[in-house]
Amino acid sequence: MEKPSYRIGELARKADVTTRTIRYYESLGLLKSQPRSNGSQRSYTDDDYLYLNRIKQLKHYGMSLEQIGQIIKLGNEDASGELRRLELLKQYRILLSKEMQRLQEVGDMIRELDWHVRQLESVDVDFKQCPGSACGRCEFKDRCEFYREEDRLIPLPSRSQ
Repeated sequence: MEKPSYRIGELARKADVTTRTIRYYESLGLLKSQPRSNGSQRSYTDDDYLYLNRIKQLKHYGMSLEQIGQIIKLGNEDASGELRRLELLKQYRILLSKEMQRLQEVGDMIRELDWHVRQLESVDVDFKQCPGSACGRCEFKDRCEFYREEDRLIPLPSRSQ
């Protein structure tokens, strides 16, 4: 049974990339350059489609085309695929660690913004006086970056002074 083949435009549509992208990836060695048929058309297979999707996936995960190229070259150097597997595992662990750190930072930002929202919703005095004389009574004073012990009973001067 003959494997399905695609012209460059068909492959581009199927993979949701441009023909220019396919040619660029070929020039970098990320995709194998396909020989041209008698009609001067390139013919691509499902394997090429899979490689193209793997490249897109790795780019989506934040890998550079240079890193992707190094991983692909490992496959050419090791028929067993073990070197490629180990490098992918290493890169995925690095990416996972970065994303976990980013998730922690986003969680911290969400908690900080939530605190500010709750603080501002609870203001029961003229907000122009925050920080100011109301600081000593504020339920958020222990966490507020503007609260200072020496200011708690001393009102801030008004702008008209």
